[in-house]
Amino acid sequence: MPHPLVAQLRFTRSEFQRALAGVSDDDARRRIAPMNCIAWNVGHLAWQEQAYLLWAGQDRMPFPDIDEQFVTGAPASEPALSAMWAAWQAITAELDPWLDTLTTNDLTQAHQVTLGGRTIPFTVGTNLQRVIYHYWYHTGENCAIRQLLGHTNIPQFVGAIDRLAPYHPEETPSQS
Repeated sequence: MPHPLVAQLRFTRSEFQRALAGVSDDDARRRIAPMNCIAWNVGHLAWQEQAYLLWAGQDRMPFPDIDEQFVTGAPASEPALSAMWAAWQAITAELDPWLDTLTTNDLTQAHQVTLGGRTIPFTVGTNLQRVIYHYWYHTGENCAIRQLLGHTNIPQFVGAIDRLAPYHPEETPSQS
């Protein structure tokens, strides 16, 4: 069984996907400034999972183009939604086996990464939380964009958390 925080990440990912079910490529590429478009947001969350979990957590960067094009502060663009979902799916699939191995001890160990000449301390647990919260931010933003585009029947959140991701206590350190 994955760590409860990993289970919450997976539920959050599923809600992010649910919020975008049925969105067309044309609508996903429409940008309502100053917001980025929906497709860019998908690429941006792929970037964050890669940067905060694959790169910082495992020293791996399999998709450097995602790192360049969708980093926080990167220029706005209107990429194809299918390409962004493909990148997102590849990155999350790359991460999932590692996520399944994480224990409470792994999540609390101090690490550091050097980015842009700056050394940044972190824990994998805090990075997981940051990714989860970032997903919820963009899930809300994407729903707002959909409303502005005239979409109806936008999913309500938070979905079936009681069934799909109920609260589970963490392992005690002696169990990890």
